[in-house]
Amino acid sequence: MAKPRTYYYCRECGYQSSSWLGKCPACGKWNTFDEEVVQRSTAPTGSKKATSKTSQPKLIQHVVYSETQRMPTRCEEFDRVLGGGIVPGSLLLLGGEPGIGKSTLLLQTAMAISDRKILYVSGEESEEQIKMRADRIGEARGQLYVVSETSMECIFEHVAGVEPDLLIVDSIQTVSTENIDSGAGSLSQIRECTTQFQRYAKENGVPVLLVGHITKDGTLAGPKVMEHIVDAVLQFEGDRNYGFRILRTLKNRFGSTAEIGIFEMRGNGLCEVPNPSELLLSHRDEELSGAAVAATLEGARPMFVEAQSLVSTAVYGTPQRNANGFDMRRMNMLLAVLEKRCGFKLGAKDVFLNMAGGIRVNDPATDLAVACSILSSNVDMPISPRICFAAELGLSGELRPVSRVEQRISEADRLGFEKIFVSKYDAKSVDRKRYNINIVTVSVIEEAFRELFS
Repeated sequence: MAKPRTYYYCRECGYQSSSWLGKCPACGKWNTFDEEVVQRSTAPTGSKKATSKTSQPKLIQHVVYSETQRMPTRCEEFDRVLGGGIVPGSLLLLGGEPGIGKSTLLLQTAMAISDRKILYVSGEESEEQIKMRADRIGEARGQLYVVSETSMECIFEHVAGVEPDLLIVDSIQTVSTENIDSGAGSLSQIRECTTQFQRYAKENGVPVLLVGHITKDGTLAGPKVMEHIVDAVLQFEGDRNYGFRILRTLKNRFGSTAEIGIFEMRGNGLCEVPNPSELLLSHRDEELSGAAVAATLEGARPMFVEAQSLVSTAVYGTPQRNANGFDMRRMNMLLAVLEKRCGFKLGAKDVFLNMAGGIRVNDPATDLAVACSILSSNVDMPISPRICFAAELGLSGELRPVSRVEQRISEADRLGFEKIFVSKYDAKSVDRKRYNINIVTVSVIEEAFRELFS
């Protein structure tokens, strides 16, 4: 038996070293080397004959390109994120927090595909547990095979017997191969198993879906090189206190990374949300101060979210500042602009901000809605719920243009809003005749305040 050898691997880039290093020479990160005991039972790749060539270089003009026939998942939100469906021979990685619904999403997708043979491999649940979840979700429409296995060699034996059209592995951190002596979930095991799944997908044209765990800082567990190996990296995220789930792409070789899919977690599984604005906006009969609707974009998809603010006199010497779903530093910047440009003395007042629905917003176009909601609460004057805002607020109080303003206006018109506030610099490229909504153009925050509360 060969003597085990110890190597050190960088968890960020996968760089291998025979001794521990404080700084990785490849990626430049500090304290990223982990020790692992590695022993290969097969001959290294370099021992193969260098003369056995199976490919030949071609001129790019002679390469024949054909449109790839994608495999639809029967889920419009999932297909939207993937770019129209699953590409044959692709390797996809789905990550997310524990209990967010990754296994439910993939099992529900596998049960909905009726014209394909699917093998679902679970290393975390038994076959009985998978059956219990499947009964809660619904009825399988096609040929769905399930197996509980963690050995890489046994998985490929099952694959050879079933010959699936789609392979799902839940999760890659639980799979191990006999070629590596380290335990399952180690950097070398994850890298080796991912590489073998990639080789199988490319050689056989069978798409493989992998589930990946994430670390406490929100990154995918395992070597960073794993994200380079796969064709697409999907992230499933959401708030546990709310039923909304967002599926977004961090990398996609076969489509755009600007698309997102929105789901709602229910007792019978995940349900698609074709119009998330109706769920995120609060339905109230009377007008209340401190609320304003922002026309934001999640990826390439327009969404409307309500900004709720509460401004009150500080009881103690130091005023409180708190923001949920919005960047705290950006809120402090907006408060400074309002105090400097509009003359509101907010330095001695408590300010609380909340984005309704539990969603986190990073779009600068929400600045005007947040500022107006703060002003509304400060003067205790309500803003009509049929008014929305889409503009970025600059440090000098000017309202800057935002991206895809026509898409925001079109969605506001479709949802029945009566008025939308935008920057006057955006209005130059907007054809007002196409919309029934009243487009109000403002150049500075003072104009917006006079238009709303005069």
